[in-house]
Amino acid sequence: MEKYKLIAVDLDGTLIKKDQTISPHTVDTFMRVQQQGVKIVIASGRPTYGTAPVADLLHVGDFGGYLLSFNGGEIYDWANKETLHAVTLDDSVKPFLYESARNNGFQIMTYVGSEIVAEDAGNPYIQFTAMRNKMTIRQVPNFLEEVTYPLSKCMIVGDPTPLHQLELAIQAPLQGKAEAYRSEPFFLEIVPNGIDKARGLSILLDKIGMKPEVLMAFGDGYNDIPMLQFAGMGVAMGNAADEVKKAADFVTRSNEDDGVAFAIEKFVLGFT
Repeated sequence: MEKYKLIAVDLDGTLIKKDQTISPHTVDTFMRVQQQGVKIVIASGRPTYGTAPVADLLHVGDFGGYLLSFNGGEIYDWANKETLHAVTLDDSVKPFLYESARNNGFQIMTYVGSEIVAEDAGNPYIQFTAMRNKMTIRQVPNFLEEVTYPLSKCMIVGDPTPLHQLELAIQAPLQGKAEAYRSEPFFLEIVPNGIDKARGLSILLDKIGMKPEVLMAFGDGYNDIPMLQFAGMGVAMGNAADEVKKAADFVTRSNEDDGVAFAIEKFVLGFT
């Protein structure tokens, strides 16, 4: 039962239930596995500010764990609050993203510290991400004029069908500069070129001297597929899409039924 020394876990749709909670049983399972020396990596598309409360709930820093936020764009040693790796968007893509959103009737937003920066604080999708990440919204008159600083990612939000059409339309213009993917049907995320959770984990493993074979990873979304394929054991949630399940080594129970805890008990703690 010593095989897995590192567990990377996605948040939304994986560790976190629809009501935005984590069950006491799952929290207890994470405490037990960390007490046995296994380190935890919170691997999320969320900003660091939005992942921190979960990391603290699970005592990730107390046991020498890590945060991998912005889909792998930033990596933190959470015990020491030290940035191990960070990349930002190419400034040249900002005007293109802004015009693409505005011309198609969508809102664009980004994260700065504890705030979400956007032009429409009343947008329901922006309010949802603020609630999910426990962040405040700073409404600005002009997004492009405001965001003159480096960004870890931008997000374009809107109704799923037209947003998917925009996702397809911006792929070619962004090629080699940035990558766009939907983390939710209504969230189109744009991150620096070459960023995904697998690459972030590869960087982390190199820094701490571990191999992918000792990594177990959990996810439910399309953006989790590279991570599931990279890990020694990739675990898809029971609520994941079929394509995500096909990329995994094991399919566990859903996020509503303690699926992460079930797989950790089965493969790491040795429960039957």
